[in-house]
Amino acid sequence: MQTAAIGQSELRSTRVIYGCMRVLGTWNRAEMTAQRRREALSALEAAVEAGYNHFDHADIYAHGESERVFGEFLAGNPGLRERLIITTKCGIRWEGEGGPGAPHRYDFSRDWIERSCETSLRRLGVDTIDVYLLHRPDVLMDPDEIAGVFDRLHASGKVRHFGVSNFTSSQTALLQSRLSRPLVCNQIEVHPLRLAPIEDGTIDDLCRLRITATSWSPVAGGRLFAAPGDDPKLARLVSVLDEEACAHGVSRTGILIAWLLRHPATILPIYGSRQPQRIRDAVAGDAVVMSRESWYRIYLAARGKALS
Repeated sequence: MQTAAIGQSELRSTRVIYGCMRVLGTWNRAEMTAQRRREALSALEAAVEAGYNHFDHADIYAHGESERVFGEFLAGNPGLRERLIITTKCGIRWEGEGGPGAPHRYDFSRDWIERSCETSLRRLGVDTIDVYLLHRPDVLMDPDEIAGVFDRLHASGKVRHFGVSNFTSSQTALLQSRLSRPLVCNQIEVHPLRLAPIEDGTIDDLCRLRITATSWSPVAGGRLFAAPGDDPKLARLVSVLDEEACAHGVSRTGILIAWLLRHPATILPIYGSRQPQRIRDAVAGDAVVMSRESWYRIYLAARGKALS
């Protein structure tokens, strides 16, 4: 698989990132059986065999068990850690977490960032997180406080680089203005059913700041694989996707991956599946050489209207 720089860092990520959000197939603790864990380990092995070198996590995924099973995977494969990039995220807190009556909220306080980082390191069984992201914007964030904790985590060797997730352009610029090191990525939702980041300047601003855009849910959470029903716009988009997939010799997943990668920003898709064939299908999209005409066919079908 081809690689791309992550921001202004020395990291070279495969252009498709493996997403670990659903690697266990459930977030229900009662369903996290030994069999599911074995299947998760098999999926991770399939991803490595398919060429992925970058794995995306968050402290909340499967209530921490996604990180834990990945740590088991690393422990069972000595020497693999040095070949991989590990991203994880912090900042989301559940209702009731921290005491009775505590609401579901976002928390970028120094104490919570440090505590979450230590917990993720322990679960993953590693000494250093390659890329540490703030998961969803905390409207109470103090950028100077965050700058201080980022400096401490980096100086201690616990985190190599920092980024954000789901941040607006102004939030990204505000935080960056206080940091001693450049943010390396912003993980956002962008795909043919969510064109806003391409059209509203979000990705333009990331390019200007040399911050990599990574895309969570690059296949629109499966919505582009469901029956379009009585939605003619969706039916047209699916038809165009399949025509382009056939023309390029890849699956619908592959053409969606290729469409994101064709953008000059080289938007890196984060794709997660437990099925080896689907894991490989996403990688096939990395090899597609998509013309400007093909990209615009998909874009216009997604817009549902012609350009002015």
